Amino acid sequence: MTTLSITPAVANEQMIRALAAEGLPVEDLAEEGRSFFAFHDGPQWIGFGGIEGDGPDRILRSLVISGTARGKGTGAEAVALLESEARRDGAARLHLLTTTAGDFFRKLGYRDCPRDEAPERVASSREFAALCPASADYLVKRL
Repeated sequence: MTTLSITPAVANEQMIRALAAEGLPVEDLAEEGRSFFAFHDGPQWIGFGGIEGDGPDRILRSLVISGTARGKGTGAEAVALLESEARRDGAARLHLLTTTAGDFFRKLGYRDCPRDEAPERVASSREFAALCPASADYLVKRL
């Protein structure tokens, strides 16, 4: 496992390319209410992730780890850093949708939940309402 650092990030070309390459939504990255972060191993970026919303319920979104850093615990470390950021900012729960990484997030304590049980602020987000397919797994973790 590496020792990651996390820094605030803006939606730049590098982030957009990395997210798009993994099939993650990029259409709304610049909209208000989203905080994005870059993960670094020393001076080199190795991934990006975001938190959307305010209040007790937030959306963990747009997590991507570069191919060379995968399989080393880096993704789990990145999620822990995002969870710490959310908790520090007052979040009590993180919600997410995924079509490919459900098992990964379940191993980190995220639990399946019926999508129609999402809080209104989460359910009405672009991520839930339009960007992710209805077939995506909906997972929640209490922080």
